[in-house]
Amino acid sequence: MKPTVSHTGASPSASDEFIPLPRRTVVLTMAGVMLAMFLGALDQTVVGTAMPRIIADLGGFDRYTWVTTAYLVSSTTVVPIVGRLSDIYGRKWFYVVGIAIFLLGSALSGLSQTIDQLILFRALQGLGGGVMIANAFVAIGDLFPATERGKYQGFIAAIFGLSSVVGPALGGFVTDTLSWHWVFYINIPLGVPVIALFVRYFPQSHRGGSRGSLDYLGMVTLVFCVVPLLLGLSWGGVVYAWASPQVTGALAVAALMGAIFVLVELRAASPIMPLTIFRNGVVSVSLAAIFLTGFGMFGAIIFVPLFFQGVLGSSATSSGSFLTPMMLGVVAGSVLSGQALSRLGGHYKLQSLAGLGIMAVGAFLLSRISAQTSYAQAVLSIVVLGLGLGTTFPPFTIAVQNAVPYRVMGIATSSTQFFRSIGGTLGLAVLGAFMTTRFDTHLAAALSPAIRQAMPPERLAELSSNPQALMSPGAIARLQGELAQLGPQGVALGQQLIAGLREALASAIGDVFLVAVAAVLAAWVITLFLKEIPLKGRSAAPPPSS
Repeated sequence: MKPTVSHTGASPSASDEFIPLPRRTVVLTMAGVMLAMFLGALDQTVVGTAMPRIIADLGGFDRYTWVTTAYLVSSTTVVPIVGRLSDIYGRKWFYVVGIAIFLLGSALSGLSQTIDQLILFRALQGLGGGVMIANAFVAIGDLFPATERGKYQGFIAAIFGLSSVVGPALGGFVTDTLSWHWVFYINIPLGVPVIALFVRYFPQSHRGGSRGSLDYLGMVTLVFCVVPLLLGLSWGGVVYAWASPQVTGALAVAALMGAIFVLVELRAASPIMPLTIFRNGVVSVSLAAIFLTGFGMFGAIIFVPLFFQGVLGSSATSSGSFLTPMMLGVVAGSVLSGQALSRLGGHYKLQSLAGLGIMAVGAFLLSRISAQTSYAQAVLSIVVLGLGLGTTFPPFTIAVQNAVPYRVMGIATSSTQFFRSIGGTLGLAVLGAFMTTRFDTHLAAALSPAIRQAMPPERLAELSSNPQALMSPGAIARLQGELAQLGPQGVALGQQLIAGLREALASAIGDVFLVAVAAVLAAWVITLFLKEIPLKGRSAAPPPSS
């Protein structure tokens, strides 16, 4: 008989203790979890290299970013909802249905005939992907006691990092070898065996509530808070101006619905996101640190390729590949950190501080970059950043899982993914706007009076607001050609202009990483207040294998 518990109870009970499972069940389920995690995370990156071909076939260049944004918004929004519902109903069937939705979205995306269809089906695919990613980290708590979770959380985080390495290359290979449609179709033969594994082996447990206590109003208000928030932050400074009605309206709706959501949750009998978990010091400190870490992490993912391409002159393809060393650092840091947690006594506070310290060093090294920085120096800096980032993944997740009762472990664990995504989205918005401002300032200081006299003011204003000329050899040639018409002096001015643009961009990116350093150091200071609780072990013998 499965133990049950009233989710209104405050004290721990037997249902809050880990119950071990047969080894065969654990091994096969873990294999399915890792493959599902890989598929869900892969589709956040695999489409990027296929997008030029997709746009060539379907058109809709003005909605280029929406194909990725639709997936990220829907997957992020569903994470906390599924985390809580899985506490109430159990993880198994949410996982199965989530994978099925993901595969349906994949098939429909591959069949898309217009860009609008693709955006819609990517959003559907993102719903399934969010379920898969949310449950991957939570499932470790179902399969292993807290004393052993570290090494397996490390493997899951490593799979997440590995997908970022494999995604762009796999997307390009599949697109060139078959077609962009197969970027989506390839998920189907990989996903169907995972469904079979989960139906047969994934443990079913629910200890958190009943069907009658479902918080529908909480779910609705959460969706209407998160979706406008993510859209507003994604649009700002990219699709629309920050002061535009679209951006300010979206952020205003998010703020209003966020306030209503809090009021709803305070009054709900069984809230979709129990606010009491945030009163737990371990949870609140961990989520604050994770939020700030996400702020710095997503900034690095965007601005590192920009540096290689715009400053060092790499091609678009090779500049993206320079993220690979960072993600390999993430993989190494995650695995080593997870192993250390399980083998060296579960000191998640010390490991979190160490990881954040290493990450801060990497971000500081990147803040020192210039147009004279070598490829080797830049790669070393991003490896250090990735190693520190990876080291932080398992400790914070383990800290949260170890601090809460089992009946709310799903929502608590999924909150770590949710806060990292929100922090990353905010980081992209803030750091992107900051970089544009700093580029304008640095370029104004870098341009000589002769260049200012030679170029029309409107052309200089265009360059100062957007360093796009550095992203394309053809654009650089056209820019130099404009000045070359002035004769020998114009050729020299053209070279000075390109050098000034590169130095200004390098300085602006360096300033961005100084902000990232500040965010990571703030996370380090917050982590000083993280209380270290001994990890929970096994509480019972495993049931006999069927």
